[in-house]
Amino acid sequence: MARPILKTIGLSKRYETDGNSVQALSNVNLEIDRGDFVAIMGPSGSGKTTLLTLLGCLDKPTKGRVLLGAKGIDVTAMPEGSLYSIRRRHLGFIFQSFNLMPNLSAVENIELPMEGLIRSTKRRRKRARVLLRMMEIPHREKHKPAQLSAGEQQRVAIARALANGPALILADEPTGNLDWETSLSIVNMLARLATEQKRTIVMVTHDPQMAVYANKKLFIRDGKLRDEDPVYFEALRQAGRHLPDEPADAEPPQAD
Repeated sequence: MARPILKTIGLSKRYETDGNSVQALSNVNLEIDRGDFVAIMGPSGSGKTTLLTLLGCLDKPTKGRVLLGAKGIDVTAMPEGSLYSIRRRHLGFIFQSFNLMPNLSAVENIELPMEGLIRSTKRRRKRARVLLRMMEIPHREKHKPAQLSAGEQQRVAIARALANGPALILADEPTGNLDWETSLSIVNMLARLATEQKRTIVMVTHDPQMAVYANKKLFIRDGKLRDEDPVYFEALRQAGRHLPDEPADAEPPQAD
């Protein structure tokens, strides 16, 4: 039996600020398999982003463990140098605000994570161009972020997340700054990456119309993870009734 690619055991996070204590996460246990597209839903302040930060090795839990990869590597107690290597080689990140370097072109933004891992400039450029074609914007390679639409910027951000071939992609409200049609295009692309390339994707979202595309839905309230939530259940049911007949993207992304 295959092991999950991501597992947490009793994951908890408490913040201490100005003498106040905030329990952001409480005893979170989850298992995610290779090729899963998981949507984590919850209201503002529920702990969604805190959970994603811990899964991405960007912060350490107060208690509990995070196990990554088929071998279940415990990253909880790793030093920062080792975590940097884990993030760079095995994780991809997609943010609501895109987080692109404004002074770099689209192709240069995609190349950035490859520096130090792929020595050849030509190989980095070739791979970046392959990813731009996958995102269906090869004609925008020389454009800087300010010259791109919001949807194009997010496609560049997805390409950047894929640059080093990560097994796990973490997306924090990836459609939060996009219009409806562009949001559908982006979430369809993420779903295809999971089903056709077996990329594992964990997406935090408050939007049931985006979460309905995920094959697994989890809910978080007051820092506690749940398999069901009556507030979001009906919203997901209604969203499922209004899915478009055809995906927003005409062609699925091709394997790199």
